[in-house]
Amino acid sequence: MAIFKDYLENKSPLILHGALGTEMESLGYDISGKLWSAKYLLEKPEVIQKIHETYVAAGADLITTSSYQATLPGLIDAGLTKEEAEQIIALTVQLAKNARDKVWATLDDSEKANRPYPLISGDVGPYAAYLANGSEYTGDYGQIIIEALKEFHRPRIQILLDHGVDLLALETIPNHLEAQALIELLAEEFPEAEAYISFTVQEPGTISDGTSLDEIAQLVGQSDQILALGINCSSPLLYNQALAILKNAGKALITYPNSGEVYDGSTQTWKPKDKDALTLVEHSKDWHTQFGVKILGGCCRTRPNDIKALYAEFRT
Repeated sequence: MAIFKDYLENKSPLILHGALGTEMESLGYDISGKLWSAKYLLEKPEVIQKIHETYVAAGADLITTSSYQATLPGLIDAGLTKEEAEQIIALTVQLAKNARDKVWATLDDSEKANRPYPLISGDVGPYAAYLANGSEYTGDYGQIIIEALKEFHRPRIQILLDHGVDLLALETIPNHLEAQALIELLAEEFPEAEAYISFTVQEPGTISDGTSLDEIAQLVGQSDQILALGINCSSPLLYNQALAILKNAGKALITYPNSGEVYDGSTQTWKPKDKDALTLVEHSKDWHTQFGVKILGGCCRTRPNDIKALYAEFRT
């Protein structure tokens, strides 16, 4: 492929697509249940395309497919056949492409000259998303073995690549063994694929399962296919220390934190962030200046206006 590498070297900083589930909730859609926002791939896929369009129009350079929660096991559990589940995963790529091309066609020459043609990033969410038990925040996968994790991730990666994504987004990874499985799987079976990988962090110095960030940096640093490494779906207050360690992997860095609001798992609600907390743009400027972060975006509770603000800061 090599296109993602070229973008990192010649077109960064890159602005990332923002939260999908948050935006669906804001539009009044119920995303409860194990499929989360992916159930609207079955019920109303045009809504997902429209949200993609909103993020492209806001200035996103990487358009993330809506496949985070769309896995073969999850879709089959929901009553689809294997063939139908494969078609739904393929649909996530088409929706992202449709949105990109529709918005790009509306831009004038000066707008196109001010930004790169957006890439489609195939979203490979964690095993935790299928479990739907909050293990994105703990990394507790029980006694699962590495081959089982490869088996889980293999078909979705194959479908995303077969349908023309430009890179893979291995995101919200809370578990060291899962990261190892993904890195090995790419090397063994998808050697032409480019990817970034991002982890969740709950405490300083470790990913969610307790593995040290030093160990993660060493693991990812050994992969030629993982071109960027970072943190997502985590409090922005944990990023500085994490980035100081992760930069030792020798990869481009990526940041897309939660808004700063705090999720209370016991009540399944968000608590407001401190009134003196920095904005996403302020955090992103600091990370770009201090650590040279090359991919910037927002995760849970961020909105298209946050992505538009990043565009205004870094593209105009």
